[in-house]
Amino acid sequence: MRAWVVARPGPIDGGPLRLVERDVPEPGPGQVRVRVRTCGVCRTDLHLAEGDLPPTRPEVTPGHEVVGVVDALGPGATRFRTGDRVGVPWLGGTDGSCRFCRRGAENLCLHPTFTGWDVDGGYAEFCLVREEYAYVLPEAVPDEHAAPLLCAGIIGYRALRAAAVPFGGALGIYGFGGSAHLAAQLALAEGMRVHVRTRGAANRQLALSLGVDSAGDSADELPEPLDGAVTFAPVGELVPVALRALDRGGTLAVAGIYLTDIPALNYDRELFQERRLRSVTANTRADGEEFLRLAARHGIRSTTVGYPFDQADRALADLAQGRFAGAAVLHVSA
Repeated sequence: MRAWVVARPGPIDGGPLRLVERDVPEPGPGQVRVRVRTCGVCRTDLHLAEGDLPPTRPEVTPGHEVVGVVDALGPGATRFRTGDRVGVPWLGGTDGSCRFCRRGAENLCLHPTFTGWDVDGGYAEFCLVREEYAYVLPEAVPDEHAAPLLCAGIIGYRALRAAAVPFGGALGIYGFGGSAHLAAQLALAEGMRVHVRTRGAANRQLALSLGVDSAGDSADELPEPLDGAVTFAPVGELVPVALRALDRGGTLAVAGIYLTDIPALNYDRELFQERRLRSVTANTRADGEEFLRLAARHGIRSTTVGYPFDQADRALADLAQGRFAGAAVLHVSA
């Protein structure tokens, strides 16, 4: 099979990815093999390729927003049948026994496995997944539009909940890519007023087309204090900006696995009056199941740009340079 691998982490323009031939993997106990149809291109893949997230093993295959069809079952795998359409997400496994798993916080598991980082992901014609970590996908959502739901959507959902905006409250969104444009749709469907701040003109236009209440650059004044906010851009300098925009008691949730350094915070301007700052770490399977239900109920739809499988490196370069709005998706097979 054909698969992309992180050959030598470094700047994306330097060609850290390489397209190689590999044997088709055989599913082990409790695993299923998935013939990949589409795979979303996530900013985490870019961080992996460029070395911001050091690969946990050499020549790993990225990709953790995988939509495909089960084509082989490992020993003991009974949840799916061959031919079933499934989604393969970022969270690929947990130990199930650590103190966090025992209390229902598997996103904080001490020994997790992540698709496309610890194990090979969906920038390939086939991949493996533990059957209990795969998702059944909404039938009405086409493959290309389903792929971004599996990480961008789920993480955006968890970040939205972490921001703790009440019904009818004001939400600020900083950065407006694949995850943010899905979270914004859910926030609007749930009765929030949404204010987007992002540097890209195309992203601002996308935000306005989705019905947000305002869209501007990060330095632009907001029309009202925020009850909560989420930073999706991996830019630490946005954290104090967003904190200053919060009303008393507001919460800023930082989404994403990587963030540049946060400048020194001023307690009075940015944290006093019970403003809260918190991070978002991965997700639970329950987060994913709930988000997919809500996405189907509210008709949440990904804005996507499709790329041929053999242009995965170009898709990541375009993501790095902000050349598209929404989410990129690789078309791997029909």
